[in-house]
Amino acid sequence: MEDAIKTFKALSNDARLKIIQFLSESKHPMCVNALARRLSVSQPAVSQHLKILENAGLVKRDKSGYWVHYKLVTENLQKCAIFIQELAEEVNENGR
Repeated sequence: MEDAIKTFKALSNDARLKIIQFLSESKHPMCVNALARRLSVSQPAVSQHLKILENAGLVKRDKSGYWVHYKLVTENLQKCAIFIQELAEEVNENGR
């Protein structure tokens, strides 16, 4: 349950949801600069959002020289989706 709480807190911000969306739509990992341009916010702001997403296990960083690229950890995002789906099914079964 603690993992789910951490995940939902990380996803409770509009900018972080957009980062997840951008990374899911991209065929390649993205760097902070690319995400900052897409979000129209500063690089430090994006870095802070990525740190929260990384701590929640939703994104992973890959460092290559001076560049750091981020990609989704799809397994953890899928666990979140399954949790919500099971919760919705439980609510339906209980007639609420």
